[in-house]
Amino acid sequence: MSSSYSPDYIIIGGGTSGLVVANRLSENPDVQVLVLEAGKDLIADPRANVPALWTSLMGSEADWQYKSVPQPGLGGRCIRIPQGKALGGSSAINGQAFIAPAQAEIDAWAKLGNPGWDWAGLVPSYKKSYTLIPPPDQVTLEHLGIDWIDDEYRGTSGPIKVSFPGIIQNPLCKAWIDAFRGLNKATNADPFSGNSIGGYSNTATVDPETKTRSYANSAYGVPLHQRSNVRILTDTKVKTIVLTKTPAGDARAVGVDALVEGKTERFTSAKDVILASGVYNTPKLLELSGIGNKELLERHGIQVYVNLPGVGENLQDHLMTGLSYEVVDGVMTGDPLMRQEPEAIAQAQKLYVEHKAGPFTIGGMQSHAFMPTPNITELLDRLPRAQGANDTEYYDTVRAIIEHPDSSSMAWLMFLAQTNLHEGGKSFVGSQFLPEDFASLGCAQSHPFSRGATHISSADIDAEPNIDPRYFSHPADLEIMARALQALDTQLRPSAELTPFFKPNGKRNHPDAFNVKDLEGAKKYVIDTVTTAYHSCGSAAMLPKEKGGVVDPKLIVYGTENIRIVDASIFPLIPRGNIMSSVYAVAEKAADIIKGN
Repeated sequence: MSSSYSPDYIIIGGGTSGLVVANRLSENPDVQVLVLEAGKDLIADPRANVPALWTSLMGSEADWQYKSVPQPGLGGRCIRIPQGKALGGSSAINGQAFIAPAQAEIDAWAKLGNPGWDWAGLVPSYKKSYTLIPPPDQVTLEHLGIDWIDDEYRGTSGPIKVSFPGIIQNPLCKAWIDAFRGLNKATNADPFSGNSIGGYSNTATVDPETKTRSYANSAYGVPLHQRSNVRILTDTKVKTIVLTKTPAGDARAVGVDALVEGKTERFTSAKDVILASGVYNTPKLLELSGIGNKELLERHGIQVYVNLPGVGENLQDHLMTGLSYEVVDGVMTGDPLMRQEPEAIAQAQKLYVEHKAGPFTIGGMQSHAFMPTPNITELLDRLPRAQGANDTEYYDTVRAIIEHPDSSSMAWLMFLAQTNLHEGGKSFVGSQFLPEDFASLGCAQSHPFSRGATHISSADIDAEPNIDPRYFSHPADLEIMARALQALDTQLRPSAELTPFFKPNGKRNHPDAFNVKDLEGAKKYVIDTVTTAYHSCGSAAMLPKEKGGVVDPKLIVYGTENIRIVDASIFPLIPRGNIMSSVYAVAEKAADIIKGN
């Protein structure tokens, strides 16, 4: 293929963003597109298709199985960081929560130096990517408190099918809504309006007709097999982007070298090489190709084509933790399935196969809230501001967002099973399961002040990157999270609407879970139990070059003529919740930008 076939575009990574861009560029039959994906096609794999089986993909061959370096802020723990390695990328293995960003944080993208990347400029791309399909019956709408859908912001014709995973058979879904109404903290608007705060029933990327995961491969990838102008190679690992120098001194990509069935093949492109390899592999490939911090590249014996110190920096992520409370007898939870009790599995399989119903239809969560932190200004005033000269603008941007009374500094969520957040298990639900049944009240960061970095550890393509998120390196993050955990335990758990579902003196998932009413006890619990919420982004930021940027607003890598990045690496600032909806939107906008050129 390499000698005679030269497509217009080579897309490195057939993941969440790569397949969107491949689909949109190839709508023009005269445009030739080649997609190179290191993983496999899971389109017929029940682990990808059945919503509840998502945790079985964590740590599997469909996961890059990366982990962080030891984190001083977490007592020296290393954190496992799942990244999808399959057609569809992380959208093939995640918990399917489809969460909206806030207008303020997307507007901040533009204010940081990216004209056209504000809320007004991105809303059409969000809407273009998905179709929201609400429950057809009034009973379910009322049970889940869905009275807020605003057609102005709702996707109605996009490829990704989005529905509400909550079901009327589960009383905790309604209790969540009623509890927030009782606290006067129910959502005050459609979350997709970008201006909401409070609790609601969240959406998920599950097709309500088939009750299967709707993801980049099923929605954007499958149609590509019918197009003669697209080729997709799986099990193909790109080693490096092949560069030449232009007369103007810029680097130009002429193609890529990739491992196909153990042999190195060269693929050339007529126009652009498009990186869609994800937050860790995109900066890794840039560095292996000679684009990055000059000192780092020279240390690893790599020829420097572009000295670009921002590559791999600005890494952002959300941490999450939770408290699991034993439920009263008769409440349906996912614990029997997690313990792999044969009777529970058989019953769930029967319900799913025969009726498209039951616990197999539900992924990670059904109940969510965007929550402010009380007295946040007073709290932040007591703590250090930015930690370095390069952090001042970032600190000021985050602070301005979370100080607004209608802005989220923490997400609250409910997970209908126990969580073992220590690192013994393959995923955040752990492997050592208690015999009782639980519901977990959790919290996740919206806008951390801490930022990290990811860089190559050697010039070997097979070496894992050196991932250092620097979790809790800014002290405000721990303070905010510990207070959120306390609020779950002292406000939400004892609410009149939720109390009847928990045993009065029931078990909890961890001995320290009984000690969080004291702030120091809450901090200890957080440090010992937090893990990634799987929302890493920002490692090849769309920012002015002098601010540490890697790409310009046209997504072209600085110092290159024709390398673009279209994945979550380019986020200058992490959105408030699960980033999948924003990855789809950025990819849709990226395709429009590339077409416009």
